Amino acid sequence: MVFFKTILIILLVYYGLKILVKMFAPKIFGYAAKKTEEHFREKFGEFAQQNQRNEERVGDVIIDKNPSKKNTSKNDTSNKVGDYIDFEEID
Repeated sequence: MVFFKTILIILLVYYGLKILVKMFAPKIFGYAAKKTEEHFREKFGEFAQQNQRNEERVGDVIIDKNPSKKNTSKNDTSNKVGDYIDFEEID
């Protein structure tokens, strides 16, 4: 008799949870969808504001009237990148 009572309790709990999930699942999913939509709107707003700031600079022409003077001489020591190393082949 205890075995049947246990099976009956398990079935009642299972079907009770099934009914509760059917009742509250749409509300829970609706809440989750609303929060996700708010999150995406917030992130998209930040992205749109960042793009508006960047679009102001796109296409602007900047003329430098005093360009920096670059040394083009090959003998200048400031243009040296490194030392020359002469490798010898060993037999």
